[in-house]
Amino acid sequence: MKILLSFFLLTWALTLAQEVNVYSARHYDSDTELYKAFTSATGIKVNIIEAKAEELVERIKSEGDTSPADVIITVDAGNLWRAEQEDLLAAVESEKLLAAIPANLRHPENKWFGFATRARVIIYNKNTVTSQELSSYEDLANETWKGRICIRSSSNIYNQSLLASMITSLGAEAAEAWAKGIVTNMARDPEGGDTDQIKAVAAGQCDIAVSNHYYLARLIASSESADNDVANAVGIFFPNQADRGTHINISGAAVVKSAPNHDNAVKLLEFLASSEAQGVFALQGYEYPVVAGVEASPIIIGFGEFKADTVNVASYGENNPLAVQMMDRVGWK
Repeated sequence: MKILLSFFLLTWALTLAQEVNVYSARHYDSDTELYKAFTSATGIKVNIIEAKAEELVERIKSEGDTSPADVIITVDAGNLWRAEQEDLLAAVESEKLLAAIPANLRHPENKWFGFATRARVIIYNKNTVTSQELSSYEDLANETWKGRICIRSSSNIYNQSLLASMITSLGAEAAEAWAKGIVTNMARDPEGGDTDQIKAVAAGQCDIAVSNHYYLARLIASSESADNDVANAVGIFFPNQADRGTHINISGAAVVKSAPNHDNAVKLLEFLASSEAQGVFALQGYEYPVVAGVEASPIIIGFGEFKADTVNVASYGENNPLAVQMMDRVGWK
């Protein structure tokens, strides 16, 4: 009887060890494919909880040391910074991750890692603007663009991180002046997501918009002719090619400090840095892979090569509180 009980307990323990619990703020079909591939390669089952990034952080906090969360996956370094500030993340020791992920796309103490990048670009109406008229983010604050810009609200983490990056590059005073100029030049009060900004440009409600690149890629890839018409009406421009490069952000992941399946969590992160996983990010998610040698999707390649800002994305979180204060002061709704 004791032998049978011991065998049962050992089997139960091994079964528990072969799983990893992922709290994800990414809601992409491509991620499901990634998890299936990971399970196929390792035998480790992936359990998913999906919600918005801020909701996941609050959930892990409320669950405390008994949280089942092993990994948190989200978009934007600013969201990962918020989880870090709550002391929810563990530093990870992994030679595979250090070798694969560029230093500017991971936490300085390896508490999170970027697995794909997204560029924040300028979208322009091809009937009213030429690419030769465009140059930099800074130029968008000039009087030339008064009443011509569409952009999301100040509550959007993508815009907060863009301003945070400008604080790093330009200094606080210049960054706040830029934010004030953007508000002055808005064609309308902020509304909707990045896709809505692109559609507004195509419809002539504004001449240019700021958007993450993959939103345009999705319109191009869409089976809906209306989406294709929107994509055909606009052009894409990568700002700041003459100096620091275009602002990029990440999709990233971290191991939770209280992870009950820590080793499996690290294995999942290492898998996300593999060529197989990077190919899924690139081909199906229309993001840029972070691992050298992995090709982007044909649509993304069609956007052309560009110089990316190499500032460490961790600075977006560090400067986030100041960026939000600036947006409030200048009336960015």
